[in-house]
Amino acid sequence: MNDGGMSEAGLAEGAIVLPDNADSDRAAHPVMEQLVEAAAAAETRREVAEVFTAVNHTPGLTESGIAADVLAELLPDEGVVELPRLSHISGSLGYRFVKRAFDACSCGVALVLLAIPMAVIALKIKRESPGPVIYAQRRVGLNGKVFNLYKFRSMYQDAEVAGARWAQDGDPRVTPFGKFLRNKRLDEIPQFWNVVKGDMSLIGPRPERPAFHEVFCERIHGWEQRVVVKPGITGLAQVEGGYNLLPKEKARIDIAYIESRSAWLDIEIMLHTLGVLKTGEGAR
Repeated sequence: MNDGGMSEAGLAEGAIVLPDNADSDRAAHPVMEQLVEAAAAAETRREVAEVFTAVNHTPGLTESGIAADVLAELLPDEGVVELPRLSHISGSLGYRFVKRAFDACSCGVALVLLAIPMAVIALKIKRESPGPVIYAQRRVGLNGKVFNLYKFRSMYQDAEVAGARWAQDGDPRVTPFGKFLRNKRLDEIPQFWNVVKGDMSLIGPRPERPAFHEVFCERIHGWEQRVVVKPGITGLAQVEGGYNLLPKEKARIDIAYIESRSAWLDIEIMLHTLGVLKTGEGAR
């Protein structure tokens, strides 16, 4: 899936891959000719990043919605997929109280202990490419409420010039340091604040972006069942299948988690997640 981002190879060579519609946009946007010339002349990583940012800020080049090729890959089935219906929501009142207390305390302490490493990460991100250090991305949370999820920026600024895209192996939108952050899941650290605020839990179905959520609800009946519990930083679907799962497969695992969640299952998921952090397995 080429979304007009920059490949790692192109970055190393000082080249840039412009959006697929760049040629047709030259006539509508005279500045595109200058940007293409600047891209060809770029010699350093910083110059490449600056040109890429300029392309993404050129009026008329940014499209809304989800890229068509992304939808075709995520929803290969014709028609509507039917998911099993939730039989019940597991988790007693005591479980939910302990879960919330552990979430708030553990993430609050983590934010304090990681203050210096977070500052180092922020400085590295700022030096590597233009843009904010931490960005907020809208996600769908408990009962369909939309909230801002926080992450360290691992992509070039305004990377989605051709619409919303799903994470992929060797994603060309990801910066070199961003690739390291994703491999070690360090880009997720700011989400501890989401947990402290109560938007999320440490363990639960991974929250989806509104654009994807709306389409999945239409094409995957039962997808909305994932939001009957708080979303999590990690979850059963992430440790069992990572990013390789299709949305319908991920939803089935999330439904199974909701029906069987318990303190012991949450501990198993956390331990498995720690193993993933060491190996970088499934990172994109």
